[in-house]
Amino acid sequence: QVQLAESGGGLVQTGGSLRLSCAASGRTCSNYAVAWFRQAPGKEREFVAGISRSGGSTYYLDSVKGRFTISRDNAQNTAYLQMNSLKPEDTAVYYCAARAGTLLLRGYDYWGQGTQVTVSS
Repeated sequence: QVQLAESGGGLVQTGGSLRLSCAASGRTCSNYAVAWFRQAPGKEREFVAGISRSGGSTYYLDSVKGRFTISRDNAQNTAYLQMNSLKPEDTAVYYCAARAGTLLLRGYDYWGQGTQVTVSS
């Protein structure tokens, strides 16, 4: 079992920045690919960014490329999502997720409780 806990959400103005953190416990973090998903009110949850076990590969939703950066520190069992140039359409609950093995867009077994990100116009 892997337990995930997100932090770092909040209210920010358009153009601002936030850094989300995802702290993992229970198993060795380096065995798991990690991803960030988000879900806005009335919309389906969508994949935002993912990072491989080693951190050598990353993948992003097209609409966040160049603005968001996913990273991880396996020694600290923590993953991050740096979000810059935020837009109102980025407003959502952001979830950290983990899966054993390869980085994929779906098939995540472990989820955090979510953290709210609100971008005001």
